[in-house]
Amino acid sequence: MKFGQVPVEEAIGALAAHSVRAGDMVVKKGTVISPEIAIQLTHAGIETIIAARFEPSDVTEDAAAFRLAGILAGENIIVEAPFTGRSNLHAETAGVLVIDANAINRLNAIDEAMTAATLPAFKPVVAGEMVGTVKIIPYAIPDVLLQRGIAEAGSGALRVAPYRRRSVGVVSTLLPGLKPNVIDKTLAVLSKRLESAHAAIVCDRRVPHETQALAQELGRQAQSDAQIIVIFGASAIADRRDVIPSAIEMAGGRVEHFGMPVDPGNLLLIGEIGGRPVIGAPGCARSPKENGFDWILHRLLADVPVTRADIMSLGVGGLLMEIVSRPQPREGGKSENDE
Repeated sequence: MKFGQVPVEEAIGALAAHSVRAGDMVVKKGTVISPEIAIQLTHAGIETIIAARFEPSDVTEDAAAFRLAGILAGENIIVEAPFTGRSNLHAETAGVLVIDANAINRLNAIDEAMTAATLPAFKPVVAGEMVGTVKIIPYAIPDVLLQRGIAEAGSGALRVAPYRRRSVGVVSTLLPGLKPNVIDKTLAVLSKRLESAHAAIVCDRRVPHETQALAQELGRQAQSDAQIIVIFGASAIADRRDVIPSAIEMAGGRVEHFGMPVDPGNLLLIGEIGGRPVIGAPGCARSPKENGFDWILHRLLADVPVTRADIMSLGVGGLLMEIVSRPQPREGGKSENDE
């Protein structure tokens, strides 16, 4: 594409790169300069104009954006019709956004003329939500450049993993001094969290905060209809040998990982029992405010695997609250936002 300032008579057939005002006449940005427009501009005293002229090998901005967006769109992604060199991508269904970040980075590294932006990876999204956008900066790009972009972007770099798990079993442990309404409020908060995934609590069990009692209940949960098991401890998990991880292992399950570099949410545990994911919820999960528990819960509801490596990669961006403004947990007991 040729771009630059040219005499008006030489701009015929090219695009006006910027809007031009000449008296009562306005030539909008992107308008094709016709002979009639050129005459009007000349009569108005305009001698030169900044114009863009396509070459035979060029692909227009809209066409290029649409083709790149189509390549990036994977499962449950809809590509919007292009406009002004932009094509947006939307979620077709509710779920968790899964992104091949390397593919997006490779595409963006090719040339400044081609850009792709997305929401954060693993963000919960709803149907119709915009999850990404492709923008071609100039009015056109060479086809050879577009082909490089298509090759580097691969196929299906953005997809939405739909929510598949709909039933959640909850086990709450009890200690003297823990008021029943604390558990009731916790369940209400969890129910609200599950709404966007069209999931629900299918069983609510309360047992003493003891390894054997919890292990027995977890064994029953492993035979129930619950597709995910969430444990709310009366006391936060302090060690892999604590009550909750010990009970999971006693019941025949395993602990995948304990602790995460997200705050609030440090004291989260993930594991498995009876083929079902199990989450040892941190104390902050009792609060409706966003915390690390949300990030893990939604992935599991969408049947997106969560490994130790996945959790340990969450540190950048994992600081969700100013720490110094919070109570000191070891001085006055746990608040709903602690860990």
